Amino acid sequence: MEKKIELRQTGIKVRLISEDGNCLHVLGKVRAALRRASESRAFIEAFTKEATSGDSNHLLATVMEVVEVE
Repeated sequence: MEKKIELRQTGIKVRLISEDGNCLHVLGKVRAALRRASESRAFIEAFTKEATSGDSNHLLATVMEVVEVE
């Protein structure tokens, strides 16, 4: 049985203000920041799965749940 990874606020700051609002761009920036901060592959995959499981508003809400948006 696969262990469910709980998403949490990481405290990682990601600058998204005045960036391209494209959801794939936002997702890529956050995933890159998580990798740079040495978050586990399982955590990044869980974040990606949750972030992409809904519409663009859900993606942004999930991003704000996991990182600090600047």
